[in-house]
Amino acid sequence: MNKRGFVSRILQNFRKPEGFFGRMILWGMNTGHASLAQWGMSCLQWQPEWSVLDIGCGGGANLLQILQRCPQGKAYGIDISPESVTFARKKNKKYLGTRCFIEQGGVHRLPYPDYAFDAVTAFETVYFWGNLQHAFTEVGRVLKPGGSFLICCEISDPANKAWTGLVEGMEIHSCDELKAILSKSGFTDTVIFRTKKEELCLVSHRQTVRL
Repeated sequence: MNKRGFVSRILQNFRKPEGFFGRMILWGMNTGHASLAQWGMSCLQWQPEWSVLDIGCGGGANLLQILQRCPQGKAYGIDISPESVTFARKKNKKYLGTRCFIEQGGVHRLPYPDYAFDAVTAFETVYFWGNLQHAFTEVGRVLKPGGSFLICCEISDPANKAWTGLVEGMEIHSCDELKAILSKSGFTDTVIFRTKKEELCLVSHRQTVRL
């Protein structure tokens, strides 16, 4: 295997962490994405009693932040990677089973009932969701009417091929594309936040009456 192939194999762990390199990526995500997550979370008006689902919870650092922002609430995490689930559970072991619940699964078939959450978050993960309209509709299903959906991305320019050429299955979505698909999926009142870089955060709300 050549050097580029070896690097690409390691970087596949951004999509689905596995094994030793997966654990290293998860540790790096918890630290390297901390400032982006803090900025993204500042875009939402949190309530202390909220129940919140974090899709693609990775290493679990964002779940801990959610618990701190919702001191009377609960945080739920889901990730397609068993390695991520194990890592995130260790990160949140103090609250596991009482205020924090983490399981394996994907966005296209969320194992939760209708109207289960006050908010859903997605940090650095929609790149890998494939059919976004189907995914966003499923997010809408588990949100309470008027509930908030926060999407946070470090990269939002589809012309940026620096990562997509290395990480299989990764797709960069523009702000306009995400906003349009949210609208088609039953979301409204989308608010957009940007930094001087490519960083993008959208906060949208589930319609009170499902179409």
